[in-house]
Amino acid sequence: MTKPLEGLLVVALEQAVAAPYCSSRLADAGARVIKIERADGDFARKYDHVVQGESAYFVWLNRGKESLVLDIKQDDDKALLRRILSKADVFIQNLSPGAAERAGFGSDVLRDQFPRLITCDVSGYGEDGEYRDMRAYDLLVQAETGLASITGTPESPGRVGVSVCDIAAGMSAYQAILEALLERGVTGKGKGLAVSLFDGMADWMTVPLLHYDYGGKAPGRVGLRHPSIAPYTGFQTKDGDTIVISIQNEREWRRLTEQVLNQPGWAAEGPYKNAASRVANRDRLEDEIGRVFSALTTTELRKKLTEAKIAFGQVNGVAELSTHPALRRILVETQTGPVEMPAPPVKTKGQEPSLGPVPGIGEHSQAIRREFAGDGA
Repeated sequence: MTKPLEGLLVVALEQAVAAPYCSSRLADAGARVIKIERADGDFARKYDHVVQGESAYFVWLNRGKESLVLDIKQDDDKALLRRILSKADVFIQNLSPGAAERAGFGSDVLRDQFPRLITCDVSGYGEDGEYRDMRAYDLLVQAETGLASITGTPESPGRVGVSVCDIAAGMSAYQAILEALLERGVTGKGKGLAVSLFDGMADWMTVPLLHYDYGGKAPGRVGLRHPSIAPYTGFQTKDGDTIVISIQNEREWRRLTEQVLNQPGWAAEGPYKNAASRVANRDRLEDEIGRVFSALTTTELRKKLTEAKIAFGQVNGVAELSTHPALRRILVETQTGPVEMPAPPVKTKGQEPSLGPVPGIGEHSQAIRREFAGDGA
């Protein structure tokens, strides 16, 4: 079955997470993605060896790509890359600041030479300003954007357990490239895009920032609590499991008080009668709910919450995710055999996802060199 981006050629001079996330989604959608690697490969290949000897990050983010080993400091390889770019639709790069420009592959120069080309530069802190040359990795940007200050327990800040700054930048780049492709279909012209890890996470930090700028105070670190809604936190069951409940409106609160807590009067009067009073009396309220929940087994509590139509979730570990009934998986071929990983999050009705294999270092070098040998541009 035809995929929406079939026929498009994407060149990705990339490493690590943010840019590979973007290009992997383009590959999933049918684009041909040529990944440019050094002789020793994208350093994400060596992050770990947990997936049958391969890196979990690399297997996740490089399916469906072709690997071409180039040294862009060498004239012959630079000429080959330029020939490929003359046929390309999209060029993505996330080298260290200024490296692409010094090698002769700056986005402005490329678009002058190839007006239909869409370029996307992925950086840590943007293309100008005093932070331009700062090295940027995910945890560092979590710290710089204030994300770590609102994550964790009241006692200490914490890191979000996945690379959210990289992923936010990669998602934003993917969205922007799709928009640029649509625009090029009208104007016939490419455009230059720039995405930074900092900007991607700053966008996700909008609500805490608005609380600070306009309310005078940023949300504090509250663990599993919600900073402005109560009850919205985790409670232990008799079995020792943790169940998080979320009460978003007064209808839900009334059902919880009547059908689970056996305190119907709390929804009409007293210190918990409305959202503001529940937040103001949060500690006392959570103690009262905790006593009820801790007397019930996990099975009993889940049944009661389900019947009362209360939003809840169990605090699972990765082991529970691995066997979760909602987890959809897909097989992806790698150099060391097939790997099961989560399926793409968007489902297309009547169509099963089909993802390409994860390439070895330089697996496609000879074929690509033959394909683009002698093309003038």
